[in-house]
Amino acid sequence: MRLSFGAALVAIALVTSVAATAQSKAKSTPAPLAMVESVQLSASVERGRGTLPLAPGMELKSGDRVNTGANSRLVVKLADGSTIKLGERGSLFFDRMGMRDGKVFEAAIFAAEGAFRLAADALGKSVAERELSVAVNTVNVGVRGADLWGKSASDKQIVCLIHGNIEVAPPGGTPFTMDQPLSFYALEGTVSRPVETVLPDRLSEWAAETEEEPGHGVASRTGKWKITVASTKKSVEAFDVYKALRRAGYPAEIVPAKVGDARVYSVRLSNFESDKDAKFVVEALKGQAELAKHDYKVGM
Repeated sequence: MRLSFGAALVAIALVTSVAATAQSKAKSTPAPLAMVESVQLSASVERGRGTLPLAPGMELKSGDRVNTGANSRLVVKLADGSTIKLGERGSLFFDRMGMRDGKVFEAAIFAAEGAFRLAADALGKSVAERELSVAVNTVNVGVRGADLWGKSASDKQIVCLIHGNIEVAPPGGTPFTMDQPLSFYALEGTVSRPVETVLPDRLSEWAAETEEEPGHGVASRTGKWKITVASTKKSVEAFDVYKALRRAGYPAEIVPAKVGDARVYSVRLSNFESDKDAKFVVEALKGQAELAKHDYKVGM
């Protein structure tokens, strides 16, 4: 059933730019516990019974599960200044995330799939002001102030300490401390391997799994490039395009404007780091049957 004109306008009001919403919230509410800094499209968040495309500036909440697709990357900033980077086909669940006594940030993060990197901001906060625990599938890691890389795969879990110190608890095993830079622990199936030192080439390969790829559809909170997917005088047509893009995993928005005496509704994807990032996404969209028909325009 098609929406009435009035219903379409309500929908437009609800999908104003994420950046504007984030700025407005920042003025009236405390800083978010977690916020999307950048995303290499596409990625999504499971919240309650719904799934939403992720966009720069979106706030994440306790109970959210974020997922990345093929060739996707995601960067999330936590309230204590820590940064989480998630590689392609990854999945992170945020649990018990909050501020204790108004000053201690705590969270339990479950890395169900894929590679991730967690880097604590040692300059911005003292380690006493955070209590993070990370479960790399069945391997539990206690984090106070550390930079670590991890991966959860079907046959193996890896925890690699870049610097700092962490406490590692293998399933059914005795917890132990890792405090030597570039040391890593691996659980292969049910077998715990001895802690080893990672070789530079191998570490570079692991790090590349969680780093964004410039020019491959990266959108950030500071990105200025946008894609106009469609512009129409009919709000219902704009809303149909909007829904198709979001079904495909892209955080579309509808921007109404007055052109002469007419009102025009533009459907956009925003915040790309460069024109190359935007054009990369255009080519991906043109490869999808439902979205190939549009006359895409890239600009600032």
